[in-house]
Amino acid sequence: MEHSRTPKVLVVEDDAAIARVLQLELEHEGYEVDVARDGLQGLEKALKEPDLVILDLMLPRMDGSEVCKRIRAKSRVPIIMLTAKDRVPDRVAGLDLGADDYITKPFATEELLARVRARLRERTPQSNVIVYRDVVMDRDRREVRRGDKEIALTAKEYALLEYLLLHRNKVHTRDELFNGVWGSDFLGDSNLIDVYIRYLRGKIDDDFDDKLIGTVRGVGYTIKD
Repeated sequence: MEHSRTPKVLVVEDDAAIARVLQLELEHEGYEVDVARDGLQGLEKALKEPDLVILDLMLPRMDGSEVCKRIRAKSRVPIIMLTAKDRVPDRVAGLDLGADDYITKPFATEELLARVRARLRERTPQSNVIVYRDVVMDRDRREVRRGDKEIALTAKEYALLEYLLLHRNKVHTRDELFNGVWGSDFLGDSNLIDVYIRYLRGKIDDDFDDKLIGTVRGVGYTIKD
């Protein structure tokens, strides 16, 4: 079974209310969170190599653009720029400075968390094989076996199962699964999750006594240890 350390997220945000909300939401998701309230402090903490930085653009003592530029000169830590500026030139400027992603205020917490997960997936080396109960997922070969039976999955069924296995013991809403598997830029309906859960259960659960995918009524889906 896979085990990994808790990812560390640095929030650089001078607005105390926003910083506190971000800290609570990220901690609820299981991340270790540090907060910096100005640009200089943020730069100092960012160079201590957290796993991800959420960086506000408008900061006292040193603005976010300069902080981003200085971080990127010394580190490849993922940076999500957080700002009230939503014009295309502002977004382009932030990305050109080295930010990996850009989200504007006001923002949906679910979208921000999905982007955090996406950036961390890109950064974190993942083992090639996930073993859970009698399920073996070989990610090099993109093969799944349950017991002695090979399970043929479509690309999205595979991605959905992989996501649930990597985020076990958490109940995921449909929107969380939709953003985590299809991505926040995909134009579709999160009810698609119900369809794919049904497809996946038909292949991974229906022929087995021990059911893997659980439903929490009114909330979503989970795989629990």
